[in-house]
Amino acid sequence: MSELPRVHADAFVHPDALVYGDVTLGARASVWPTAVLRGDSAPIVVGAESNVQDGTVVHVDAGVPCTIGARVAIGHRAIVHGATVEDDCLIAMGAILLNHVRVGAGSIIGAGALCTEGMVVPPGSLVVGIPGRVVREVSAAERERIRKTVESYLSLQQRHRAGEFPRWSGR
Repeated sequence: MSELPRVHADAFVHPDALVYGDVTLGARASVWPTAVLRGDSAPIVVGAESNVQDGTVVHVDAGVPCTIGARVAIGHRAIVHGATVEDDCLIAMGAILLNHVRVGAGSIIGAGALCTEGMVVPPGSLVVGIPGRVVREVSAAERERIRKTVESYLSLQQRHRAGEFPRWSGR
């Protein structure tokens, strides 16, 4: 029998998100519209207070799990496939992380960057480009941006739970 997702009572999964298989969502984690988390071949773990934004795909291969730490923001239409992302990171819009990538705590993967299979990103690094390369350390202002992004999504999920954004259902 397949694994059922384990979603913490305080996590938020938007009705238009898809969460399948061996997926664990931590406290106050959030998954947004059209995001797909498919733990059908190995486990996916999303840590507390992390957000998986609109259109993102999180997937795995057999024997290649995906672990997303706490307070991680994964931007719109990113792909995180069989990777490990440590705490307090920003994976910007459209970034791609392939199998066995490891992103160190406090790092930023820039918009559209491609982290090729097996890439190891040291903690506190900024990665940009195709293929992705470390260009410098994350600044204090960028660390604050990560924190504010996470806080923004924590607030936004509360507003969604409260029904502040009714869904249009046609005419």
